[in-house]
Amino acid sequence: MKKILFAIAAFSMLTACGSDAEVSNNSAEVELTKEQIVNVYTHRHYEPDQQIFKMFEESTGIKVKVINASADELIQKMKMEGKQSPADVLITVDAGRLGRAKEQGLLQSIQSDVLEKTIPSHLQDVDNQWFGLTKRARVIAYALDRVKPEELSTYEDLVSKKWEGKILVRSSSNIYNQSLLASIIANDGEAIAKKWAEGIVANMSRSPKGNDRDQVKALVAGEGDLAIVNSYYIGKMLNSADAEEVATAKKVGLFSPNQEGRGTHINVSGAGVAKYAPNKENAIRFIEFLVSKDAQQIFTDANYEYPILESVAPTADINAWGEFKEDTLGLNKLGENNKKAVLIFDEAGWK
Repeated sequence: MKKILFAIAAFSMLTACGSDAEVSNNSAEVELTKEQIVNVYTHRHYEPDQQIFKMFEESTGIKVKVINASADELIQKMKMEGKQSPADVLITVDAGRLGRAKEQGLLQSIQSDVLEKTIPSHLQDVDNQWFGLTKRARVIAYALDRVKPEELSTYEDLVSKKWEGKILVRSSSNIYNQSLLASIIANDGEAIAKKWAEGIVANMSRSPKGNDRDQVKALVAGEGDLAIVNSYYIGKMLNSADAEEVATAKKVGLFSPNQEGRGTHINVSGAGVAKYAPNKENAIRFIEFLVSKDAQQIFTDANYEYPILESVAPTADINAWGEFKEDTLGLNKLGENNKKAVLIFDEAGWK
């Protein structure tokens, strides 16, 4: 009888061991077959980006799932989702909003030799929480038939009497303008920045309205002589399917300010890994891919942004604007000075 009971017990132990091994093998199998994804919250709404995402999928086997909205909406969404947020990567079109996301604890520091070595130090966060992907220059567009480039010099000179009633620019709620003023605060101090904002308001040809394209159209229509715009808008207009937009863009010149001093204000479209990213390693691989030569070439060829990589040749339209000296201000300063910039705009009456 004892022999029978021993045999039953031994059989039960073997069965249990076999069952545990089977569960372990099944778990490993599930882990291996689990779909590899990266969830991207992006403010960028450009069709070429979809091409880049597809290239990443084909190269890595990692599926890119995209949520598109404005940066402020995405930041708010991440805040509401908290630790349950599926976001792996946040992409915005401005360093100021990346700074805002960092300030609100929505990003995390990462280690990536690729990103740290590829991206110039002033175009990435000091704590490795975000990284620039493309560069945008905020320049002066001028009417070719009414303004000579030798009449232009600096951002600061735009407040002189000669430009009274001649400047077109969008609203102070626009992040590009906020970041430009934040850079002036960082470079010149708050007092000069306030005088600059007041001077621009005094020299406006109309109340701010519309986007950068609208400023260029108003410029050509004779509503003003100068417009403060991001250069890539001109590239997009020159290559538009709308013949009228093309004709409009051909009637303006672009001037890069402050060439004798600090250089022209540069901003970035950039990305960071979300604080609670469920697919952190995939997120890092994704951002690294965005600064690869193939991806950078698409950014400049299709969207007329300046590439981060020096080895990537800018598109012909960009080259036509000529080389210029860039302001190498650390872009963390844009986020740090954003609140001050908004307050100064309000005090200056910049709508």
